Amino acid sequence: MRYFVELSYNGKAYHGWQIQPNAITVQEVVEKALSTLLGVPISIMGAGRTDAGVHATQLFAHFDTDVVFDTPKLIYKLNSFLPTDIAIRDIFKVKADVHARFHALSRAYVYRVAIEKNVFNVDHCFYVKHALDVDKMNAAAKILFEYKDFQCFSKTHTDVKTYNCDIMQAEWLVKNGELHFVIKANRFLRNMVRAIVGTMINIGLGKVEVESLHTIIASKNRSEAGFSVPAHGLYLTDIEYPKDIKL
Repeated sequence: MRYFVELSYNGKAYHGWQIQPNAITVQEVVEKALSTLLGVPISIMGAGRTDAGVHATQLFAHFDTDVVFDTPKLIYKLNSFLPTDIAIRDIFKVKADVHARFHALSRAYVYRVAIEKNVFNVDHCFYVKHALDVDKMNAAAKILFEYKDFQCFSKTHTDVKTYNCDIMQAEWLVKNGELHFVIKANRFLRNMVRAIVGTMINIGLGKVEVESLHTIIASKNRSEAGFSVPAHGLYLTDIEYPKDIKL
């Protein structure tokens, strides 16, 4: 039987989602908890691979098991067993061929930029002390819809078959002393969101002209784009699937 698990986590203490040989990751911690509570080895496959320090308010992963369990009790036990920075929100049955990563229709991220100094969000936002021109940043965000190939924002030496992504949403919102960059696409390249945000901050600071974004994207060269903003301001917030995946 295949199950989806919906979870959220604060990524500060973790070296990303995916299991790595010499660092603690969210996947490793969740797998150990499931294996312990179900009494059999459990492997999980996540919908994405968040980098070290990146957070998730919603991430789905799938696992297979023939062990029969009471879902509410397992969720309760998992949340008691897991550290306080990982929370299980739901577990539900899905069709046997549904894959958490490959069947996702879209993913959405939010990057939080603090424009007012706040000592209580230093681990959750990237603070920019200089004034930002949000209108210019939103004008730049609209340019993203004109393109598919975003190699210029991808981490170099990344093994991917294509750099094409379909952008569905990209905008800057002002919220309680913060700027939130909301972006939704069918897929993302490694480091893509953080590189886009860094480039747009440079535009907002007046260091780069809005129209220069066309040249940057066309260059397909990471060195032409802006700096990569810190991981702690980035949140995976939403993953969409076809409506018929559940049993």
